[in-house]
Amino acid sequence: MRITIERLRTLVLVSGCVLVLALVAFLAVARWKSKSLIREIPHRLGADIERQANEFVYTQSSHGKTLFKIRASRVVQLKQSGRALLHDVGIELYGEDGKTVDRISGGEFEYDQGAGIATAAGPVEITIMRPGVAPAVAPHPAQPKGKSTPLETAEHNAAAGQIDVKTSGLTFNQKTGVASTSQPVQFSAVQGQGSSTGATFDSSKGQLVLDHDVQLHVQHGGDSVTVSARHAEFDRNELTCDLRTAVAAYRNGQATAGEVQILFRENGSAVRLDAHDGFALSTATGSRIAAPNGSLDFNEHNQPREGHLRDGVTMASSSPGRISRGSAPTADIAFTPTGELRHAHLGRGVTMHSEQDTPASATTPATHVVRDWNSPVAEINFRNDNKGHVQLADLHGTGGVVITGQTQRAGGPLVPSRMSADDVTGTFGPNQELTRLEGTGHASLEQTTAASAHQVTTGDRLDALFAAAGHAPVSGVPRPAATRSQNSEQIQSATIDGNVVMTQQPPAKPGRQPGPPMRATAGHAVYQGSGEMLHLTQDPRVDDGAMQVSSDRLDVSQASGDAFAHGNVKATWLQSAQSGQPTQKQGNIGLGGDGPAHVVAAEAQLNRATGEASFSGQARLWQQANSVSAPVIILDRVRQTLVARAANARELVHLVMLSSSGVVQPGQKNAHSEPKDAKQPQVIRVAAGDLKYSAAERKALLHAAPAASIVAETPTAVVTSSEAELTLLPPGNHAGPNGASAQVDRLTARGQVVINTQNRHGTGEELVYSSESGQYVLTGTAADPPKMTDPARGTVSGEALIFNTRDDSVSIEGQGQRTTTQGIAPNKAVAPK
Repeated sequence: MRITIERLRTLVLVSGCVLVLALVAFLAVARWKSKSLIREIPHRLGADIERQANEFVYTQSSHGKTLFKIRASRVVQLKQSGRALLHDVGIELYGEDGKTVDRISGGEFEYDQGAGIATAAGPVEITIMRPGVAPAVAPHPAQPKGKSTPLETAEHNAAAGQIDVKTSGLTFNQKTGVASTSQPVQFSAVQGQGSSTGATFDSSKGQLVLDHDVQLHVQHGGDSVTVSARHAEFDRNELTCDLRTAVAAYRNGQATAGEVQILFRENGSAVRLDAHDGFALSTATGSRIAAPNGSLDFNEHNQPREGHLRDGVTMASSSPGRISRGSAPTADIAFTPTGELRHAHLGRGVTMHSEQDTPASATTPATHVVRDWNSPVAEINFRNDNKGHVQLADLHGTGGVVITGQTQRAGGPLVPSRMSADDVTGTFGPNQELTRLEGTGHASLEQTTAASAHQVTTGDRLDALFAAAGHAPVSGVPRPAATRSQNSEQIQSATIDGNVVMTQQPPAKPGRQPGPPMRATAGHAVYQGSGEMLHLTQDPRVDDGAMQVSSDRLDVSQASGDAFAHGNVKATWLQSAQSGQPTQKQGNIGLGGDGPAHVVAAEAQLNRATGEASFSGQARLWQQANSVSAPVIILDRVRQTLVARAANARELVHLVMLSSSGVVQPGQKNAHSEPKDAKQPQVIRVAAGDLKYSAAERKALLHAAPAASIVAETPTAVVTSSEAELTLLPPGNHAGPNGASAQVDRLTARGQVVINTQNRHGTGEELVYSSESGQYVLTGTAADPPKMTDPARGTVSGEALIFNTRDDSVSIEGQGQRTTTQGIAPNKAVAPK
């Protein structure tokens, strides 16, 4: 919010200029002191007879002090009319200290003894010394050289700090004590000059009234200030001056008020200014602050010290491409000892609104940014720029601050944002742009991503930097190069500390319900606006509704919702209590089990749009007894697939699957296995170059690495091949010995198959192993039929060779016949040489 209130100190010029009006008060003092003199002039001049006198001088003294002195070049007593005429009159009035000298002079005065009225027939000039020997508003005059008399010193001080007044048609009523004129009044002082039309002074009440068209023109610090008022009144006894419909215009703005009362000190400096019926300050740069009522207190040098605006304060500011406005019920303002505005306290409900338009550039479209501030209390600090203008330095809100915003690029939708905290401080740059926001206590940052996802980040403390800021990067985060026109008012980086929680709700697709929200937690988070990335550290975790991931560091893209985990990655894919149905209906990911699937790795990436999770760096996934380890493991929740890839022949994919023959049914016994071993779970282990598992088909397809073979170890054999396929039992199938849905039903090996089982060695093109029956079926081609070598039987061949591990028999099929031989070798798998 830009609230530039420039040159507020010029308000004191209003009070300083109004001091000029005090001249009438001194005139009143002179009238009061000379009231008896006016009554006695006719008698002293011989009013009962017709007489003329030249070079008339009269001096009145008391206790050795001169009170007044009257000079006239000629006096004419008119006997018939009862009037006296004084020509070339000069009246000097001295203060009680003998230092203050006020002068009244005119070409001709007429006194009507019967009516008690004295009237100036022509122009009148009045010279009044300002109050005090060294008034606060006047410079110290240089003293005359050499020894001087008190009268000479008084005359010098009057000349140095005097106020000159010119008017005509002045009438003084001796009976009422009221002096008035309806003619124009002009006055001048060291600071400037002024005028009014008509004036009335009541000597008994000590009140001066300037009827209308009051004007003051003042020079202050090289600047011209014009104060105008419809009406003005000065109370000599109370030392107050009241102005109606007052306007003070200066180079950088103006101040207005419906009614103003100024209280003065004895030395003539202003004490307090009270404004009513509308008080406003505006600048030439488009800033304005206003309130129905307000007050300003001044120091003895006529500099504003503090002020109070009440009953509804409004603020407004405008500049090319930017407008701002705000309001609060009350505002307290403070100034430096030299009268510069430095602080404002806004209370009882503060609202601020700003709008900024950024023109289009070669790379970005035109942008419109709207921001609103709401807080119970706000503290504003001001500073001066290099040109002497008052600028907003920082804004501090307490009691719960909410900042909402909307950003719209040309042709695009409105993108809302929201920041809140118990305590918020906003810092502004040299161009009145918001450069930094710091929030503490229940801090929250709410944004809409470029993909229209709704994101909320909360923590104990939030520190946000905005584009074009001149501050150092936060927490060592580098600031990308950005121009002000492209990124003004956009968050460049932000740091969130303590109990960080980030939730992101993806947008609902047409005709579909929105997906589950993604939730991330950490102890510390750093947001970078250039890439719209949120970096989470200190035990970060992310949960996207089905997948939970933790790591040393977690990066979340605000634009896409993708998450990148680094270091000690641990992930869990949650399943519901219903068999094979994951939570939030995201699809089954794992290796066919009912429970959660767990993953550990060095790195991980979660793609929000595709539902793909990729793990790398010694990755391992397990679900119940089934597991896979590989350099890279990729889970696709949409396709319900698992893909694992090897890096080379030394870093292969290793798959471990539970075999349905792993546990012997009651009453059964493997003739070649010890009862102790028969009770242990049996598994199938496969080493390959890659793996693709489909949860929908419940199949795992593996391929050999380059220049290598797949090695599959069953409970009773070791098989090598170029390709292998494992088929799991259907979900909920209880045909197996223990009814587990994650058991392997069948293993199929293809391409250059070699099997070693029970001290037998077989070769062929395809091998099918049934874990339920324990049989191996080895086949080949017509040109190269399968072969088996048995140390006791020699080498046999046929269309198909069937190995039965349960009874240690081999069946040979060919030409429509089947031959079964009984083996004698021990039931022991032999690894290939």
